[in-house]
Amino acid sequence: VQVLRNAGEEVTLTVSFLKRAPAFLKLPLNEDCACAPSDQSSGTSSPLCDSGLHLNYHPNNTDTLSCSSWPASPGLRWEKRWCDLRLIPLLHSRFSQYLPGSDLCRQNAFQVIAVDGVCSGIIQCLSAEDCIDWLQAIASNISNLTKHNIKKINRNFPVNQQIVYMGWTEEREQDSLQDRMYTPKFLALRGSSLYKFIAPPVTTWDWTRAEKTFSVYEIMCKILKDSDLLDRRKHCFSVQSESGEDLYFSVELESDLTLWEKGFQTATFLEVERIQCKTYACVLESHLMGLTIDFSMGFVCFDAATKAVLWRYKFSQLKGSSDDGKSKIKFLFQNQDTKQIEAKELEFSNLFAVLHCIHSFFAAKVACLDPLYVGSQATASAAPTTSGTGKLKYTT
Repeated sequence: VQVLRNAGEEVTLTVSFLKRAPAFLKLPLNEDCACAPSDQSSGTSSPLCDSGLHLNYHPNNTDTLSCSSWPASPGLRWEKRWCDLRLIPLLHSRFSQYLPGSDLCRQNAFQVIAVDGVCSGIIQCLSAEDCIDWLQAIASNISNLTKHNIKKINRNFPVNQQIVYMGWTEEREQDSLQDRMYTPKFLALRGSSLYKFIAPPVTTWDWTRAEKTFSVYEIMCKILKDSDLLDRRKHCFSVQSESGEDLYFSVELESDLTLWEKGFQTATFLEVERIQCKTYACVLESHLMGLTIDFSMGFVCFDAATKAVLWRYKFSQLKGSSDDGKSKIKFLFQNQDTKQIEAKELEFSNLFAVLHCIHSFFAAKVACLDPLYVGSQATASAAPTTSGTGKLKYTT
């Protein structure tokens, strides 16, 4: 390599036949062998030496280069074997049909990129059906390897820090002036957090170096319909953080989207079930209050100084809510005795975190009532969803 680097702009390569090469490739050396050139000075050889063809016989004596160890047997024949041109480890690898960083989809073609950056190059298929078959087979293999790897990693983590999901996505850049619309990101759901990495975590230390982390019960995930898509990429979802920031992600296949949705719902349910309650500071008529969202009791508002409970409602009593998109939430509860609607307005410093937490607790409550809720396709329609800017809308 160094010689080539120092050879200048124009390089002349001379190719010659080497007698030891056939022995190294386990090919016979006798003169009548098809691999031996009739004129050694010509530098030509039979295509058999370059086509992956090998003898189906291996001599016991491998130390000698003499052809005497090769028997003259009529049963000796050539057979074709696979030759590895490039190996792409599929664990934590990613694949894409799109031109890098864009929403332009290749026609019946894709590429696979290993975790260390080794690329397969563009793989062109003869038809759309062949391309989908290949993509689904590769995706299934990656998924199975990931699940097996998660099981091994979870042996070293406590129960409240178990990994539920790991996988590649592509995040849409918020700055439209960027040349790259999309950047590969590795998402992981572990314990109470959603992690966003630029590369898969390999060591325990890697988990502390995530690009961003979010509390899983304080963020909102939405699977986007065709009408919600921002460009030509399909299979997208958005994540709204506790600060109100919207993140936009794309995956390659519908099966990838299903895996993410199931993973997010499961992680949220497990975390809500573990913490049981969450309290947020709020203000009511210039007085400092606290609102506790309790998995068993529902909503409890109390005075921060005296801890006296001002009001308490079950989840089933919440009939609606609205917010100003900044800090105030207006709850509409139904009184169990009078059946009248009672409005309660509170002001929060972290509006979106509260809204998302309420959503997570509602979803987990529904999951408890219906064990098939977690991991089923029906969860999307059974869970409360956002409407407008941070507003909660409850549908079944």
